Amino acid sequence: MTEAKRPRVPREKAQEIILKAAEELFYQEGIHAVSVDAIVERAGMNKMSVYRQFSSKTDLILAYMTRKQNVFWQEWEESIAKHPNQPREQLIQFFADLAARASNEQFRGCCFINVAVEFPDPVHPVRELVCSHQKRIRDAFLERTTALGAAHPCELAYMLILLMEGTYADSQTYGNDSAAIRMVPAIVEKVLDQALPN
Repeated sequence: MTEAKRPRVPREKAQEIILKAAEELFYQEGIHAVSVDAIVERAGMNKMSVYRQFSSKTDLILAYMTRKQNVFWQEWEESIAKHPNQPREQLIQFFADLAARASNEQFRGCCFINVAVEFPDPVHPVRELVCSHQKRIRDAFLERTTALGAAHPCELAYMLILLMEGTYADSQTYGNDSAAIRMVPAIVEKVLDQALPN
């Protein structure tokens, strides 16, 4: 079917189709490597449909990143919900779930770290979204380490964030069969116990 003859798709459905195509391509190949034409082809829609939903590639990237934010916080909440009012177990569970995701063949690391590398300009809207997301993560960890009663909750929160980011990096360096990633939950358990006041 030629581009001109492609049927019109309802706006909400079109947005979802385009975002799904962009998400797959951006995450697997990187944002700068993916053209709007590639997204059009993956979505099976015409270019005008893409620009009808998103005024620019930057707008599409921001929508993709917002979608990824929502996924991250959904996964966070699912981990936390498994152990209500038990911050130690909540944090261990989060890392156990992260280790499982990072061991998946389709895992390509943290999309926020990946995007930060591609957008070094600190005032670019995409980079600003990444920084905002990372600050929210810091606050979420700090809330848990404070509830845990750690002697130095801020220090512990940053230590856990570095373990999280190390897990992302290790998955990309050594693949989905990393011994280090499998050990992460046990490492986190020891770190938490050592951080508690005597």
